[in-house]
Amino acid sequence: MSPMEQNLDVEVEIHDPSTAVVTIQGELDVDTATLLHHHLANQALHGRRHLVLDLSAVGFMDSSGLNVLIRATRETRATGGDLHLAAPTPQVAKLFDLTGLSLTTAVHEDVEAALTALKGAGTPT
Repeated sequence: MSPMEQNLDVEVEIHDPSTAVVTIQGELDVDTATLLHHHLANQALHGRRHLVLDLSAVGFMDSSGLNVLIRATRETRATGGDLHLAAPTPQVAKLFDLTGLSLTTAVHEDVEAALTALKGAGTPT
């Protein structure tokens, strides 16, 4: 494991062929953003267009991490899907508010609320 990977742990739970919950733990910054992008791109490669990112264990995020989320939102929407952010820590939620990401990307209190929103939008979960 490279030093970069030691600061970020990514786990994926498949809910159905088009939906996955991606749990992120650690720091999402210039050193780890590419790792997360690769995980998200892999989900798209396997046909999962609807992603929920569980951010409850992300203690720090910089502009590189924010860029990955913006890029992932664009990429999922381009394929008819969507990206939902769930349970951001207060620091990360503040970053979303300051940058306006919370206005363009759905942010939910928890993973269950994000999955319910997807289901309400007609996405099988």
